[in-house]
Amino acid sequence: MAKKIKWNTERILGISAMGISFITLVIFIYQTNLMSKQNYLSILPYLSLSTSDNAQDNTFSLTLDNYGVGPAIIESVNLKYQGENEDLIKYDDDIFAYFRAKSSILDSIKNVSYSTLDVGLAIPAGTKYNLISINKSAKDYELFKKNLEDFLEKGFYFEIFYKSIQDEHWKISNTSQGPIKLD
Repeated sequence: MAKKIKWNTERILGISAMGISFITLVIFIYQTNLMSKQNYLSILPYLSLSTSDNAQDNTFSLTLDNYGVGPAIIESVNLKYQGENEDLIKYDDDIFAYFRAKSSILDSIKNVSYSTLDVGLAIPAGTKYNLISINKSAKDYELFKKNLEDFLEKGFYFEIFYKSIQDEHWKISNTSQGPIKLD
């Protein structure tokens, strides 16, 4: 014989409380998931390589721009030229030192400013990081531009590997349209 369930106020309130608790748990899990996605997007770095070439003022610059909303932390820089792969760390993380090592005529350039791409360097969101700038010298400008074109014609290629503060990894190269996610 089946036992009949007696529905009384206490039983209805108990089942209602359990149902509301379950619905609250589902909403809490959904909100936590949304917050996790929002946190991910709020720290996303987006590096881009930019060049500025002003022949009239004899200025040329190569910058690394972070258009993202979080810092980009440099992990490594790999270079390839004439079939030879190298890590920029071999040149004290200085891309201009690399160019000078491959073409000694660049030692004569005097009106230049440059920065290093050290491992662990954080490029803040919304900033430009100067890699190389040739400033207001027709001789230096022409010499650097000609050598840069020669480098590119001979297959110069580089990759910059970087990460976000949540250890998501990307790379950018001189031939990519934008960052490539690695994880």
